[in-house]
Amino acid sequence: MDCPNKLLITRINPVRRTPVSFSLPQRILHWVMALLILFNLLFADGMEHWAGLFFRGEPVPADVVASANIHAYVGITVLVLALLRLALRLIQGVPPEPEAEPPFFRMVAKVSHWTFYLLFIGMPLAGMAGYYLGSGLAAEIHGGVLKVLMWILIVGHIGAVAVHQLYWKTNIIKRMTTG
Repeated sequence: MDCPNKLLITRINPVRRTPVSFSLPQRILHWVMALLILFNLLFADGMEHWAGLFFRGEPVPADVVASANIHAYVGITVLVLALLRLALRLIQGVPPEPEAEPPFFRMVAKVSHWTFYLLFIGMPLAGMAGYYLGSGLAAEIHGGVLKVLMWILIVGHIGAVAVHQLYWKTNIIKRMTTG
């Protein structure tokens, strides 16, 4: 006999399948964010020049403000995309760690991924506080410790993918490329 409340029960307690790869929106967000973050890390000169002038109380030329604005707008875009990406992660889930990955490295991967999310949100907020609110401390944190931590995580992330591909032979990169 069919349960009349079956639809209601399914909506309240849906059975969510574990994805085998990231969804197309998750993959697109990953690569767009990677490019935007890399852009801001590599081309921060305009913002650094602005900060040097602003925090010394010197006049800031319009071209320097324009360059700093590009950095700020890219950072704000990263923040918005990070919140969208986090929502998708919580709603759609993520693929499980490969079985070939040792438990210690699974834990490191989990901590690293959540640290990335903290940086995706915290770095733009610190940058906004430095640029729009004039907080020297926030600007120092943004361009100092958070920037270094982001670089460390990026290098570690790329290194981990290489280990997966070349040593453990898990083909993990496929989950974030072709699905």
